[in-house]
Parts: sequence; structure tokens; C-alpha cells
Amino acid sequence: MSSISSVDAADTPATSAEVKAQCEAFRASFNQLQAEVGKVIVGHTEVVQGVLIALFAGGNVLLEGVPGLGKTLLVRTLAQALSLPFGRVQFTPDLMPADVIGTNIVTEDPATGRRGFAFQRGPIFAQLVLADEINRATPKTQSALLEAMQERSVTVAGQTYKLELPFLVLATQNPIEQEGTYPLPEAQLDRFMLKLVVGYSQLEDLMTILDRTTSGISPEIKPVLGAPRILAMQRLVRDVVVSPAVQQYAARLVLGTHPQGRFAPEMVSKYVRCGASPRGAQALVLAAKVRALIDGRFHVSNKDVQAGARAVLRHRLILNFEAEADRVDPDAIVAKIVETTPTEPVKG
Repeated sequence: MSSISSVDAADTPATSAEVKAQCEAFRASFNQLQAEVGKVIVGHTEVVQGVLIALFAGGNVLLEGVPGLGKTLLVRTLAQALSLPFGRVQFTPDLMPADVIGTNIVTEDPATGRRGFAFQRGPIFAQLVLADEINRATPKTQSALLEAMQERSVTVAGQTYKLELPFLVLATQNPIEQEGTYPLPEAQLDRFMLKLVVGYSQLEDLMTILDRTTSGISPEIKPVLGAPRILAMQRLVRDVVVSPAVQQYAARLVLGTHPQGRFAPEMVSKYVRCGASPRGAQALVLAAKVRALIDGRFHVSNKDVQAGARAVLRHRLILNFEAEADRVDPDAIVAKIVETTPTEPVKG
């Protein structure tokens, strides 16, 4: 009995040291990648960090903003900083699903002259995929991404093709109030782990942008992470500890989005038609795990969950007509849910 105790006591410091080293290595890699992207993207720190959080949590990102704010540039810069195959799809009203996922084409064997079908892969088979102006395409084409985003696979003519991991879809969209856009269906919105709103630059940031883009000198982006390292960091994220109390808090935040529910504030019951699904709770916890690691911790706090609430929940709230009439912002509803949800665990 004493020998077992002595072995456990000897192993504990080594295990703690190893965990600390893994956290520090994760944090260093995250900061290095963020700094590399920051060579091109000026400001928008919260947006850049959100994209990297989704990358290491294994989720997809929807970037919304008016044209010219650097959404596409952000994705292209991230692609340069990662040693991953990059694919870009420019969504237009005449784009077809086969232009995204690929199609079977007729081929001829030069030696025998025999003809047959061969699958020609589309741009979705890259590991980092930019779906540019996704809401310019029709819902039929938008839905071509659903299986890839959730299952990490593509099915064509009854045959399923697995996508190589890590796999990340970064979609950009203009505000849906603009002409010529199609609102994304709820099923597709729910498959985006985060929705990040790209706003206008501040004066100092705009001055820096002008210096960098009108001087003829372009910063050089160097690859800092490859697929094996990204997958290892994603596995580490899954191992981060979440206490039952913090996990329950995340669950109650999601339940707070359900109108007339036990944890819903009055604002939700008044303006929300449908709340977040369990996928929203999963996204809250995974995003919080990444935030804990970049803060040097191997355990999640309630503040980590709160920090990601807007990006995780804003696109998962389906508002009713009254909300549209009163011009209610989904972010205001999420803020009210966070404000009114106690952090102390509840029973039952």
C-alpha cells in the first residue's frame, strides 16, 4: 500500500509539469500564428483570435461585414501562415453544387480507348476552404457545404469521400439587408461554430493600413504550423478539464435562449422564436477550452464561457417578427442572457 502511494506521489509533479509544458507550447504556437496573421491584418484582434479559436477547436467560422473590410484577406493570410492546402470558392447566383464538391466526368483510356466515369474533385477537398460571399449563391448551392462542414465528408453518386483533417471552412458574407443576397438557412448557420462580425477600422488602424497598402512594400508571411501540429493542438483542447459546475453554466446559457423556458429571461420569450441547439452548447465549451489554454490554464472558468457567448450564440437565435419590428440586435439578447444567468450551479 505504501509503495503505491509513493509511486503516485512521485508521478504527480511530473504529470503537472508535463501539462504545464503542453499549455505553454499551445500558447506559444497560438501567439506565433496570431502575430504572423497580424503582419497583414491590422486591428480586428477579436476577429483574428476568434478564427484561430475555431481552428483549434475544430469548428467553422462565418465572417460577416460590408465589402472592403478585409474578410477575404484575413482568410488568405491565414492560409499562408498554415501549411495546409487552400481552396477558394467565389459564390455567385449561377454557381452549382458540382462546382463546389466536384462531379463525375467521362474519361477515356488512351491505351484501350475504353470510356468510364472518374470523379473530379472540387475545391471543397482542400483543408482550408474559403467560401467567399456565401450568401450570394442560392440555397441549393449553399447546402452543398452541409455534409463537408459537419461530417468532414462528401457524397457524390452514392459514394462517400472522406476529407483530409484538419478541415476548416471560413465563409464570408455581406449583411443580408444588401441586394442580391440569400439568407443562410438555419441548418447551415448552426454548422458554423462562430459567427464573427467584422466592423470598421479605427483611425490609428486605418492609418497603418494605408501605410502598408500604398507604399509598395508587402509583408512576407511565413508558414508557422502544419497539419500534424494543428491536429495535436486540437487533441489537447479536448483534454482540457471542465468542472461539472462550469459545464452546467454553459448548458444553462444555451437553455436561456429557449423562449418560455425555465432559464429564459423575459427578453428571450418576447423576441426569440427558436433558440440554440445542443451544438451551440458544444461550441461554447470547446471555445472556452481554447481560451483557457491561451490563458495558460488547463481548466475552464465561467469567464471563458462568457467570453465566447456572443460569437457562439448570435447566429443561433431565430428572432420573431416583433424583434425585427423593434430592430432588436441578437447580441443584445445574448448579453441579457449572460447578465441574468447566475454562475452558481442549480439543482434539478
